[in-house]
Amino acid sequence: MSPLARATARPEGPPAERLARAWERLLACAHGAGDLSTVPLDGLGADQQRLFATYRDFLAPSPDGLSVVAHLGQSLDGRIATEPGHSTFVTGADDFLHMHRLRALADAVLVGAGTVAADDPRLTVRLVPGPSPLRVVLDPDRRLGPDRQVFRDPFPPTLVLCRADRRDRDRLGEAEIVGLPAPQGRLEPRTVLAALFDRGIRRLFVEGGGMTVSRFLAAGCLDSLHLCVAPVIIGSGRDALSLPAIARMDEAIRLAPEVRRLGEDWLFYCRLRRAPLPARQAQEIDMADPAAARARLDRPEPVPTP
Repeated sequence: MSPLARATARPEGPPAERLARAWERLLACAHGAGDLSTVPLDGLGADQQRLFATYRDFLAPSPDGLSVVAHLGQSLDGRIATEPGHSTFVTGADDFLHMHRLRALADAVLVGAGTVAADDPRLTVRLVPGPSPLRVVLDPDRRLGPDRQVFRDPFPPTLVLCRADRRDRDRLGEAEIVGLPAPQGRLEPRTVLAALFDRGIRRLFVEGGGMTVSRFLAAGCLDSLHLCVAPVIIGSGRDALSLPAIARMDEAIRLAPEVRRLGEDWLFYCRLRRAPLPARQAQEIDMADPAAARARLDRPEPVPTP
């Protein structure tokens, strides 16, 4: 049985019912019907406590009102796919459930153009109860065609972010195209975050691929990284993370992760320090995309989370 089929098989019995109730509470907190700070963890079972511990940071308010989490599933030797790009399946069923939970808690899920081209993902929530988030595709040069699933399906909505000088139309299939400033010829993660924040996104899940997650990590644009490691050796292939070269080990990103068992795999839960969004970025985005500026002015200002 494939990991996806195992993830679809729903367990039954009292432990599963307790976990389902805890998940419902997390969903309520994520989507405005509850306050995570009022949940008494000491009254929960061990499985419920693990569930809350895995996702509560993603739901906690940050100083600038934004929360950004990234996830990668990799082999023991740090690969996310074979050399030709085959990645079905590196990690197991529990990691698939974990990714769908992150989608359900997020306002938006973001992937790069390479992931869409290689995997043709739907980026919807199917393995757990919960809403499917806004789908965001980073395609700076507008190289993707309208045949991908995310561009054919009208729901949930899809946003394509490209360089302002490559925005040659309003839509790609069912998806909206938005041009962003790219002074160096590439979309900077901080500009992407500011654009999504301006559209009301407060929780962003950066799902892949490796290059996209690497750029967000290198730019200091992640609050946390979930790195799921499977007990498999691919030997050669596509790297999970690819960061700028360093000369000394004291320049390395040294973490203190919480390590949790995730079925047959191990989840390294890494907290990071994201640089807060500067207020001036919203003005720069408005200049590159007047339609976004008009939309922002038409919307009421978001109420800060207490």
